[in-house]
Amino acid sequence: MKLFHLVLWRISLALIVVLTVWAGFFYMAVVEEVNDEVDDTLEDYSEGLIIRALSGEDMPTASNGSNNQYYLYEVSESYAASHPQITYRDEMVFITEKSETEPARVLITIFRTEDERYMELVVYTPTIEKLDLLRAILGWIIFLYVLLLLIILSINIWVFRKNMKPLYVLLKWLDTSQLGKKNEPLENTTKITEFRKLNAATMAFAERGEKLFEQQKTFIGNASHEMQTPLAICRNRLEMLMEDETLTEHQLNELIKTHQTLENLTRMNRSLLLLCKIENGQFVDTRSVCLNDILAHYLDDYKEVYAYRNITVTVTTDSSFCVEMNDSLVSVLVTNLLKNSFVHNIDGGFIYIKITANTFEISNTGEKPLDRERIFERFYQGQKKEGSTGLGLALVDSICKANHLKIDYTYVENRHIFTISKQNSE
Repeated sequence: MKLFHLVLWRISLALIVVLTVWAGFFYMAVVEEVNDEVDDTLEDYSEGLIIRALSGEDMPTASNGSNNQYYLYEVSESYAASHPQITYRDEMVFITEKSETEPARVLITIFRTEDERYMELVVYTPTIEKLDLLRAILGWIIFLYVLLLLIILSINIWVFRKNMKPLYVLLKWLDTSQLGKKNEPLENTTKITEFRKLNAATMAFAERGEKLFEQQKTFIGNASHEMQTPLAICRNRLEMLMEDETLTEHQLNELIKTHQTLENLTRMNRSLLLLCKIENGQFVDTRSVCLNDILAHYLDDYKEVYAYRNITVTVTTDSSFCVEMNDSLVSVLVTNLLKNSFVHNIDGGFIYIKITANTFEISNTGEKPLDRERIFERFYQGQKKEGSTGLGLALVDSICKANHLKIDYTYVENRHIFTISKQNSE
């Protein structure tokens, strides 16, 4: 989730909570204020009726042309003692003037006359419909929420994009910059102190990374030259020695073993140097390459090797699997998978290759599964195979990671299955 969307989501959520709480308090405040005003009116009306009753004057009719009504009747002393003298409550009552039932505010007063009789006066007047009030407040709250949300989000969007513009400029520069290439200078002028510090820190790390990249590139180049040259000289000298006719059979066998060891060491050195180059991102020149074409180019050569062990190869192509990758890395990727399917196969087995628009799958027969947790580790070999350095699948894994590809290994029905698929990079 982007920072912008996260901020908007949290503001919206906070606004919902605040307005909901505010609506509750507002509703209670309105009801309290209405009840207070109605109670004052009822008190005045009740007081006037009590004075007239105590003075012996004629009482007005129960319905005097207004919505206010009353009932006056005698109660027992025990009833008066067990009930409060003044009680307020809300009830649904029948309004004679309107001939309908409405919500009303009721005031019940118990008083004693001069002749020691206890009277109960019930006075009520229509009041607001609480449910209607609640609906009205809810409707206006929703309207207010939508209005405030649109206004606040609009202001926030403008403020956010205005103030965070230097950050997006910096992120865009980071997305386009690459080690080993001539990158455009960062032009991100801002008055915000934090962003100026961030720009300075980013440039410092970029310069440091560029220096380290060049140092590693130089080291790898020197190591490749300084190590490969002596190894090549040693191999040549051994080959010359093996041509000596005075050597015994035992001596010749020992020289052959030494020569094979040097060959393995040379391949291992090349693989390790290639791994370093891949992990350091030195293969920056990329283009759109289809693995179908690379496979067709190398498969003819490997078929001769497969035929030595009677291994059958089947290729099924549904579509072209194309990626943005360096030409050399594509070749290493495909050849290592083809070699791995030969090394970990059985005599008379098969290799099945299936290509779709989003996957490149290669499977081969095998006696038992490999360790899924360690299969892509350097120098890991489930079973020691002659001529294997243990770096082939590590190279494949590094190439996939460096080019936004995903490789999976499964073992199903006596088959080793390697599947390369495309990853969605954000």
